[in-house]
Amino acid sequence: MSQPNTFLWEENIPGGCHWSGVVRRGTTLRLVDVTGGANAAVLFYNLEEKLERYNMADTLKSQHTFRLTKGHACHSDMGRIFCCITEDTSGWNDTVCGMSDADLIRQKYGIGRYQELRNEMFRSGLDGMLIELGKWGLGMRDVVPNINFFSKVTSNASGELAFHSGNGKAGDHVDLSFEMDTIVALSAAPHPLDPAETYRPGAVSLAAFATPPAAATDCTRIAENARSLQNTRRLYACGGAA
Repeated sequence: MSQPNTFLWEENIPGGCHWSGVVRRGTTLRLVDVTGGANAAVLFYNLEEKLERYNMADTLKSQHTFRLTKGHACHSDMGRIFCCITEDTSGWNDTVCGMSDADLIRQKYGIGRYQELRNEMFRSGLDGMLIELGKWGLGMRDVVPNINFFSKVTSNASGELAFHSGNGKAGDHVDLSFEMDTIVALSAAPHPLDPAETYRPGAVSLAAFATPPAAATDCTRIAENARSLQNTRRLYACGGAA
């Protein structure tokens, strides 16, 4: 996979581990499923006012969708946009299933403690996310419904959810082009509905590069996205304070 000419930095997140950092507006963050089968649970927070965060309900209802993919935007609870999904080779990113917690990991995989396994310990998605949020003065009350990139979950007519193993292939990537200065928190633990019998979450790599011109064009074809993008740009035109 070729890197853009404006490549800025990269990071590798082993399966089960976690990461957080600031991604500035005008930057695109590429998430890569390194070996296939990865799950990247992600949350977004406004760097300047952390009470503004990703809102799953507004994101879905404003775009009339159950999943996220290229052409969709990730909305905040203040009527603004964190980022637009400008590329997506996986084609489906889960929005409704949340993260695994310690009890679920224990029930599915048993106990894998750091004392015996060191970096191969069994981490839950929630535990990893809380470690990262703590670095920014955030905690359990700041955990909201997240996006699970690379994971496909569908619903039947009865509302039963089904996890599609094998949706994410090695080398699949999702590009998030940011319109807001954003704290991004990520956990690479297994998806809560993943039926795998052993704890072997896939690695996720990150790469950042300057957003190409007009990258958000597909995103703004949805009327609510265009309005929310205008709100976001007005925020920075007025000095950036939330």
